[in-house]
This record gives sequence, C-alpha cells and structure tokens, in this order.
Amino acid sequence: MHQQGSLMPPLLGDVFCQCRAAETHPGVDPGGGGDPSSAAPSTPVTQQPRPGDGPSAPGQTPHPCDICGGPEQDHRLKVLFQVLDVNGDGGICVNDLTIGLKKLGVHRTEHELMKIVKAGDKDLDGQLDFEEFVHYLRDHEKKLRLVFKSLDRKNDGRIDSQEIMQSLRDLGVNISEEQAQKILRSMDKNGTMTIDWNEWRDYHLLHPADNIPEIILHWKHSTIFDVGESLTVPDEFTAEEKRMWWRHLVAGGGAGAVSRTCTAPLDRLKVLMQVHGSKRNSMRITGGFAQMIREGGVRSLWRGNGINVIKIAPESAIKFMAYEQIKRLMGSNQVTLGISERLVAGSLAGAIAQSSIYPMEVLKTRLALRKTGQYSGIVHCAKHIFQKEGVAAFYKGYVPNMLGIIPYAGIDLAVYETLKNSWLQRFAKDSADPGVFVLLACGTTSSTCGQLSSYPLALVRTRMQGQASLEGGPQMTMTGLFRHIVRTEGFMGLYRGLAPNFMKVIPSVSISYVVYEHLKIRLGVHSK
Repeated sequence: MHQQGSLMPPLLGDVFCQCRAAETHPGVDPGGGGDPSSAAPSTPVTQQPRPGDGPSAPGQTPHPCDICGGPEQDHRLKVLFQVLDVNGDGGICVNDLTIGLKKLGVHRTEHELMKIVKAGDKDLDGQLDFEEFVHYLRDHEKKLRLVFKSLDRKNDGRIDSQEIMQSLRDLGVNISEEQAQKILRSMDKNGTMTIDWNEWRDYHLLHPADNIPEIILHWKHSTIFDVGESLTVPDEFTAEEKRMWWRHLVAGGGAGAVSRTCTAPLDRLKVLMQVHGSKRNSMRITGGFAQMIREGGVRSLWRGNGINVIKIAPESAIKFMAYEQIKRLMGSNQVTLGISERLVAGSLAGAIAQSSIYPMEVLKTRLALRKTGQYSGIVHCAKHIFQKEGVAAFYKGYVPNMLGIIPYAGIDLAVYETLKNSWLQRFAKDSADPGVFVLLACGTTSSTCGQLSSYPLALVRTRMQGQASLEGGPQMTMTGLFRHIVRTEGFMGLYRGLAPNFMKVIPSVSISYVVYEHLKIRLGVHSK
C-alpha cells in the first residue's frame, strides 16, 4: 500500500482489460479500433468473474481472452512483451518501457521504470528478456496479492474506503473518508466504490512497488531478536508505533535483559576464550566452565552481566533517535526504507549509539575478565581503569568495533531479506505473516551469519579491551594484533570463542522473542 500521492497512476485495466466486455458480450471485439492497447495482455493469472459482471449468454462458453484471462498464459505475456519491446530486439529496456507504456496510456517516471528493470534484470545486461519479464510479473503479482489480502480486512474479496483508511492509519498516514473515496475512484471501474482483485492488480501491475510496507512490517527483526550483540540495524516503526516508542523500548530492553542474563555464562566463556585462549592454552567449553566455577563459584558465571544489561536501555534509545534523525537527513519520505537505505541509516545510527556507550563495553569486558576480589563493582572498576590507564583506556578496541558494524549489519540484513523473499515466493498464499517458527528461524540464521562475518573484528576488539588485564602482555594496535594472532595461532585463532557464541544464539533469540511479546501485551502494545 502506498501513500495517497502514489496511489493515482492511470489504471492499466483501461488498456489491458477491454476484453471483459467480451466475457459477458461475446460479440464485442476486445481489440477493435486499432487501439495500441488491443494486443496488450494483463497478468499471468486466469481472469475470474467480477462482481457486477453479467453472466455469459446461454450456451456460450466464456471467451478465452488473450488479454486478461484464459488458459494461454504464455501467449498473453508474449503479446504484452511484444508491445513493450518497441524496437523488437528481444529485450525491454527503460527506453522501451517509456515509449511502450506511453502508447498504452500509462505514465511512469524514469526512476520508477529503472526500478522495474533493475528488479527483474537477473543477468545484469540492462534489459528484461522474455523469461525475466515473466518472472518479474509473476513475482510482483504475488506480492500484490499478499497486500490485497491484508487490506481486505472483511475477507469479502473487496476493499472499501473504511479498509483503506484503517490500513493507511496503521502505517501512520491519516486521511479523510473523502480522500479514501478519491483513491477508490481512481481504481474502481465498475462503479461499486469498492476495489476487487482485478482492479487492484491492473492498477499496480507495472508500478515498482518493491518496498511494500505491509510485508516489511510483518517481519520485525532487530528489536525482537536480542543475541547480545550491539551491531544490529534498528527496526522500522510506523507513526502509530513511534507515538508509543518508550513502550517498545521498555519491552525490547526487558526482553534483552532476560535473554542476556539467561545466556550470560556462555557470553563470559566466549570473552575468556577470546582473550586467554591460545595454542598453548586451548580452552574448551567444559574446561572453561569448570575453571570459572573453581576460581569464583557459580556466581562468577554472571560476571559482567550487570553492565551488559544496564547498557541496553541507553543504547537502544540513542540508536532509535539517531535512526529517525538520519532518515530525515536522507530526505526519505517513505513509510519504510529500502534495504540499502536501511543499511546506511542503521549503520550510522549504530555507530552513534556505540560511540555514546562504548566505555560501558570496555567495563563489561574487564568485569567479565576480573578475578575474585579484584573489583567490588562497576564504579570501582571504572575508577581503577581511569587511575591506572587514563581516559583513553575506555575506548580501546573502538576502531575494530566500528568497522564490525558494516559487515554485521550488511550480512544480517541481506540474509534476512533473502530468507524472507524465499519464504514469500514459495509458501505465502493468503498472508505475509510467516508465523513464529519462520520468524525465529530467519532471525537466528541471519544473526548467526552476521556474527560470523564480523567475528574476527569482534575478537580483536575484545582482546584490545582486555589487554591491560594480561600481566606483562603486549599492548598492540588493531593491525598489530591481527598479524600477531595469525602468526602465532593461525587463521582459526581469529575465531576463538565462536562455539559458545553460537551456542547462545538460539536460546537468546527464543527467550527474547517470548519475553518481548509478553511485555508488549502487559504494556498495552498489541501486534497488528
């Protein structure tokens, strides 16, 4: 669904579906008059009877329309392809679309046409061959079907003005009933003041609706899935959700606190293995746990967890505020951003948030590495670092941490979008809501891939943060530490602690999801 300004291009049904008259009046020639649209097919599905259409004449078989219905799907698409391939070279480029659509009375901006070609151009040759053209239309129509089903709240096969108003209101766009009726009239061709599937499909068929908010908003990701990392891209929120932003932050913070507390022993083990692990001291999971308990008892498994929980709230709030401001600076007036825009805005917001709370990251590492009786608490640890090492110590490892944001966020988003689109292509039928299991599977997989891509940087960051805790150990720069690890431990030395890190992903995701949903209900924030 688009905002009002983008809901009023010419209706493709005016051009593609003249043959509907032939379905009810077989004597009418749908291609009469030599109109350039006479050869233009509609969409790759069989035309269904429309409310308001009359029955076929007695004894007549419905016309197997080559333009907007009938079984000859490939033929219909081939005819449309031939109409748009104005120079007859077997490929549709932006210039072909511009000229071909103008002949059909359909006007799109050059930017919109470029997005259509880019979306369907699999071999990156700058144009759509017939196979790419068919694949694009089928994929695009499936997305339109999902949106139509979601807008059709009464499930009666029609969208009326009230449903349009409510759907736009959910996306933060408030319109009057008069404006909603104006939108309806732009698509309604049979005078019912409702939009059926055929009218909706024809209207949007060659419009590049590649960023459908309805689909994106069903696929919440970063806020729900807390895996103890700080490099995720912020979620998209509707205007209605932004008015209750503090409740979402409280729910997300509470979910993160429970999740991180439950998996804190694995997180501390990861830190110990990253800093103390080497070829000579090959720390294993069972041996690491035994060592921690032997040195400080069972309670020592949670060292560093207090500051890890405390930093959730300020980091989330700063990241959320920064993300919204960056979106405004980017000049985006969309309800939701595309994946590339999200990556840029999210990475910048993450960098700002991390810069603001980074001393807490250093404190978390030092507290996790401390020996029994070394520090009495967070404040004592901070004073000790300041007195012994100065202010600069609170920013050790800052550079690799900032560099890690881009690969983590980029891989995480890319994998998530790929899994989401794959599920939509293969399994989505009547709704874009995948259900809890698919959400957890996609979130876990994408987060795992994101962590894997940035893990060497995370390891170097942690070692730099904890260098002072190693008595007599060298104080190295980022590049020096990389070279030292590869030289002394091999390439796999950059992945020490990976096993406990991955072991905590699934429980972290599952716990944070359950707690987040529970807290949202308790706080009066109900999912749509």
